[in-house]
Amino acid sequence: MAITGDDVSLDQIVPVSRDFTLEEVFPDGELYILGSDVTVQLDTAELSLIFQLPFGSHTRTFLQEVARACPGFNPETPDPEFLWLSRYRCTEQEPWQRGWNSASGTWPGCTRIGGGGSQSDNLRPDGKGLLVDQSFRGQDKPESLLTRQNKSKSEITDMVRSSTITVSDKAHILSMQKFGLRDTIVKLRLVQKEEDYTYIQNFRFFVGTYNVNGQSPKECLQPWLSHGIQAPDVYCVGFQELDLSKEAFFFHDTPKEEEWFKAVSESLHPDAKYAKVKLIRLVGIMLLLYVKQEHAAHISEVEAETVGTGIMGRMGNKGGVAIRFQFHNTSICIVNSHLAAHTEEYERRNQDYKDICSRMQFCQVDPSLPPLTISKHDVILWLGDLNYRIEELDVEKVKKLIEEKAFQTLYAYDQLKTQVAAKAVFEGFTEGKLTFQPTYKYDTGSDKWDTSEKCRAPAWCDRILWKGKNITQLSYQSHMALKTSDHKPVSSVFDIGVKVINEELYRKTLEEIVRSLDKMENANIPSVSLSKQEFFFQNVKYMQLQVESFTIQNGQVPCQFEFINKPDEKSYCKQWLNANPSRGFLLPDSAIEIELELFVNKTMATKLNSGEDKLEDILVLHLDRGKDYFLSVSGNYLPSCFGSPLHTLCYMREPILNLPLETIRQLTLMPLRTEDDGSQMEIPKELQMMVDYLYRKAIQQEDLFQQPGLRLEFEHIRDCLDTGTNDTLETLSASNHSIAEALLLFLESLPEPVICYSAYYNCLECSGNYTASKQVISTLPTFHKNVFHYLMVFLQELLKNSAKNHLDENILASIFGSLLLRNPAGHQKLETAEKKAQEFIRQFLYNSP
Repeated sequence: MAITGDDVSLDQIVPVSRDFTLEEVFPDGELYILGSDVTVQLDTAELSLIFQLPFGSHTRTFLQEVARACPGFNPETPDPEFLWLSRYRCTEQEPWQRGWNSASGTWPGCTRIGGGGSQSDNLRPDGKGLLVDQSFRGQDKPESLLTRQNKSKSEITDMVRSSTITVSDKAHILSMQKFGLRDTIVKLRLVQKEEDYTYIQNFRFFVGTYNVNGQSPKECLQPWLSHGIQAPDVYCVGFQELDLSKEAFFFHDTPKEEEWFKAVSESLHPDAKYAKVKLIRLVGIMLLLYVKQEHAAHISEVEAETVGTGIMGRMGNKGGVAIRFQFHNTSICIVNSHLAAHTEEYERRNQDYKDICSRMQFCQVDPSLPPLTISKHDVILWLGDLNYRIEELDVEKVKKLIEEKAFQTLYAYDQLKTQVAAKAVFEGFTEGKLTFQPTYKYDTGSDKWDTSEKCRAPAWCDRILWKGKNITQLSYQSHMALKTSDHKPVSSVFDIGVKVINEELYRKTLEEIVRSLDKMENANIPSVSLSKQEFFFQNVKYMQLQVESFTIQNGQVPCQFEFINKPDEKSYCKQWLNANPSRGFLLPDSAIEIELELFVNKTMATKLNSGEDKLEDILVLHLDRGKDYFLSVSGNYLPSCFGSPLHTLCYMREPILNLPLETIRQLTLMPLRTEDDGSQMEIPKELQMMVDYLYRKAIQQEDLFQQPGLRLEFEHIRDCLDTGTNDTLETLSASNHSIAEALLLFLESLPEPVICYSAYYNCLECSGNYTASKQVISTLPTFHKNVFHYLMVFLQELLKNSAKNHLDENILASIFGSLLLRNPAGHQKLETAEKKAQEFIRQFLYNSP
């Protein structure tokens, strides 16, 4: 019998008119896993173990077995039909042919790889961060089977088992929503008693990281991946700067993904066969996960996510990608990150790390459970170009210490060591001793230190850290033999103790739990106490997270809680509010802390400024089989220029917080007029302050509008613009990058973009026709037209200094096109809209407005 990994999903089991016996379902006692070349020989007793079916009897789900032992459970639960078997009963094909899709060249359920992404219009708080718009999320595209030198195609296979039930992972079946409250209790009890039925077995992990500087593979990767080591059980291979082209950055597609994937696959250890579990990419950051084929059946719950930490918290030129999975009964998370560059930007690197930790969230098999974060795993392996440098030493002193192999003396000046010691990043993580010379920066194709004009100081940019129990590092080294890039690859080999289930002990533990449930009185009504039911958020500011918390203390009965929608409302709370977690389960006498997060972004700010919305809401906390509790949430919002209409700001000659609330309300609700009456400013003073600062201070700033700013500095800039307490932005000591990002956020927050929604389609139609484009701009309301011309002149000035700031028309058109020319809300976005918007703006960059 042949089945794919996805075929064993309980979602595909439906009622049937008759029962099947195991002898009927698996007549030959064999199980083939398509795409793996693995044949698992199982007798009916072992098959019974996998599917929780009694041998020699009619098939029953585990739910029914629990129902029989637990009074009060629904006895009418129907027996399942294994619907997925029907496709194999009616075919004469060989097992390997059944899974092959000749049209796409892929196996069903196999990993699809790629690096595209989509952007969300709504930014949500991340618990700690400024933005949680997870844009440029890696998307998948079809791939063909690989060929390997000296190996057959079948030796590298795709094994994505995102929600597969395996022998070693039976407990997670109980998390599925359809099984209800009693089975949730079973699952939690199994987790509590895990040590009673598992033992630790060591597996060999290879972890590698390589910043390839936009190069294609030019040399064999075996010196890095397989020479001089025992064949690993698991490969975790990460790349940074896979592609430095503008096409990869702005359109998220690159042929180099396939090139490096093939290069890695051809260089894995020759003494073993490997299955590719997952590939995830965010622009130039890529992570590959392989396992030995014999371990593939024990990999489950595979999820992959990306977080961009570039400009405006979205761009994927910096950020992280991660793959999480269950290996036997141990949860593992692999993170590959590329943090902010430049020696002085260590605080930005710290912020990137924190953003990745807070925003990286993985969906669980049970959709009712909150997403998993990186920290919620037994084992965490973190690799990448972390970009921490060596400080306080000049270049020659650094090179002299390297020549003397005084690595520990040099390590004392390592920024990552300093920041970890200060508990600013990687708290609880461990790194092995650095016994190799810095891996950056070399002249490409050689082992010589950087001889370019910049002459970068050597640094240990490329690092591998870990967190968890039962982890032993066996090696930590660089690989000088590879010369493709200006970085050297780094590897580390670990023995990691993984929890493996003893089936006999598992059965005994499960029986004990089920018997204990029998003794519970189902008629009991759950009851909880709340530490607080009224919450007031004081002086809430634009894009500045505030958090209030309370505790739910449970009584003597297990209970399931959830915040529920009020009548005629689509969500349990207003857009600016979020409860974390919003649902959960409590065992008797246990407690949980709930955080209420209040965060105002561009979608809500305008209505709060105008008084059309207020920071007032009632939350309904519902207990399953119990009563409802009501929580009152309120607060006061400080109006901001962020989220205010352009024409409103033009009428405000004072900072917005110096005006009475009623005046702000009236000006915000004032309709947009085509012509001005002469009483307002030509452009908003807040916009003028930011552009004027950038013109005077940052016209030659390298990577302007591409390097993110600091969150704290953005808050100071916002307060300066809103209160007028500082005469100029210079007094803030904010970086050029922070003010540039504030300008972009200001333009993004406008409820009516600079080019009004009414002109959107006209602009797309005349893209490429400069005369027609100027005509469209001339029809804009005066203040919008003024702002557009003002910005175009500023961007032209930036281009005059492109030799220093490295900006060009394509970069500026891409960044400002999506801000000045936005798709109207509720309208379907045209496929070519993004490129046409960029072309429209590009016309004005090389022509006079």
